[in-house]
Amino acid sequence: MKYKSQTGFTHNQADKIGVLITNLGTPQAPTKQAVKPYLKQFLSDTRVVELPKAIWWFILNGIILNTRPKRSAAAYKTVWSDEGSPLLVHTKNQAKGLATRFAETWGDKVIVDYAMRYGQPSIDSAIDSLLNAGARKIVVLPLYPQYCASTTGSTFDAIANDFLKRRWLPDFRFISQYVDNPGYIKCIADTIKAHWDKHGRADKLLFSYHGIPKKYLLKGDPYHCQCYKTTRLVTDLLGLGPDEYMTSFQSRVGIDEWLKPYTDDTMKALPSQGVKSLQVICPGFSSDCLETIEEIGEENREYFEENGGERYEYIASLNSDDAHLDMLFELLQNNMQGWQPQHVEDEFEQRGLRAKQLGAER
Repeated sequence: MKYKSQTGFTHNQADKIGVLITNLGTPQAPTKQAVKPYLKQFLSDTRVVELPKAIWWFILNGIILNTRPKRSAAAYKTVWSDEGSPLLVHTKNQAKGLATRFAETWGDKVIVDYAMRYGQPSIDSAIDSLLNAGARKIVVLPLYPQYCASTTGSTFDAIANDFLKRRWLPDFRFISQYVDNPGYIKCIADTIKAHWDKHGRADKLLFSYHGIPKKYLLKGDPYHCQCYKTTRLVTDLLGLGPDEYMTSFQSRVGIDEWLKPYTDDTMKALPSQGVKSLQVICPGFSSDCLETIEEIGEENREYFEENGGERYEYIASLNSDDAHLDMLFELLQNNMQGWQPQHVEDEFEQRGLRAKQLGAER
């Protein structure tokens, strides 16, 4: 095997710390041609779809990739901007905001980059960039507050597979979840309170999380429990009673049973239960994207209103709000304990002398 080496490396260069934030991914354009390879990469991940490979290959290539890209492209067109997909735009801005905070505190010792698990920029390319810029320590933060094998676990897989191909591995830290981080919980609660201050309260507050097949829960995935933990901690902070809120799960596909209650079914049923006004927040999404803007903001609004709902409001994700970036910055710093460089000038000088000595000996 030929192992990857760093480009432009010198033995006396200053060590840096790399910070990599990641998210799920996005196609390059809202077109069928761009969506198809993105969906193929996403749905070929065995962390995402746990079916026998041979069976799933025929379903994926024979049915899904011949029908779904056109529908997905049409949905992406409704949320696309001149800068690209919302997820890409928000993740870029989050990386930029974090880079500013690290520069103010750590000077030029920290490099911040971002990557997508599927699509571009890839995790491989981001790690290349960090290592080539001198990062010898890397901390990775997947922007999923709640751990799930098909999101956070898959991100770890991609990094591990990249490291298998490298000659010199960095020190490495991986933040697998921040579901009960006090700063995160406060950010969600403050976002809800700010919405209430502007628009008033609704009959009910709905916490909608991305769904996963129920069998993943039964096999031990903690995602379901962590979603309910987020809801409990936020509602405790807000002082809400059990009749004032509920939790549901969105975005199910296929015929298998997924985590319940389903968000779309909930939207259709609530008006007949006396809920005429509804506010929805999606705490599992660090950035607004297709699943929040189009699915929650538009599609599920229609379900609610068509069945008798009168007032429907989606509360935006944290995105690149200052409070969110401050929380992520603190979270990353807490996971970088012991990495603050000390006496680096002496270390670099010794490295340079040693490199010159080795050159002379040869």
